[in-house]
Amino acid sequence: MKQWYEALFENYARKYDKECFVQGTVGECDFLEKELGADKSLRILDIGCGTGRHAIELTKRGYHVTGVDLSENQIKRAREKAQEAGMIIDFQTQDARDLPFEGEFDLAIMLCEGGFSLMETDEMNFAILKSATKALSSKGKLIFTTLNGLFPLFHSVSEFYKSAQKEGQSQCKECSFDLMTFRDHNTAVFEDDSGNKRELKCNERYYVPSEITWLLKSLGYKRIDILGAKLGAYSRNDKLTTEDFEMLVVAEK
Repeated sequence: MKQWYEALFENYARKYDKECFVQGTVGECDFLEKELGADKSLRILDIGCGTGRHAIELTKRGYHVTGVDLSENQIKRAREKAQEAGMIIDFQTQDARDLPFEGEFDLAIMLCEGGFSLMETDEMNFAILKSATKALSSKGKLIFTTLNGLFPLFHSVSEFYKSAQKEGQSQCKECSFDLMTFRDHNTAVFEDDSGNKRELKCNERYYVPSEITWLLKSLGYKRIDILGAKLGAYSRNDKLTTEDFEMLVVAEK
């Protein structure tokens, strides 16, 4: 039986690229460049790369990027887009819980919930962090976004989804947040690339900052910064607040 995140991306690459939450690529890559000190010799691993938007933008800017995703359909689209842009990028179908890399990269990124926090157990989510860490060199850096567990303590997740919905894009309904597990259970309604209306029962894990800090410290990270994640405008000046739906994590070994 396929998990919801596998079923979702079977035929949803072109429509996915039109969703409102994937429109911040250029600004997000500006932040990544700053974090890299614009050093083009550094190697980047894009985990849960989807249709390759960050990998393609960073390659355009002269970086060497490898993109991995669980979905063959997303990887196929990523390769098409790279080809259309006249680029050769190493896109691979891989499971983020068990990546085949060891010490090969200077930076690993997982943006827009690219794997981490979508898994059905906390152990699997931790396996992704572990696997990403193993792929990094001894001085490597991990940058990722995840759902902010402080948000649902102060706001209705259901209301948030309603306010963010746009005509012709995916919708969330029957949303409930479980305080014991910090999981949001909902039904995603979307149209796939063939025009079929689909409904999927989803659940995602929200994390509070102290959990993230502990998980990363246990993996050997020395410096961990947790910030607010503004779509397309990541900044070290944005302190995380209860108003942020997502948090941005920058961890250095």
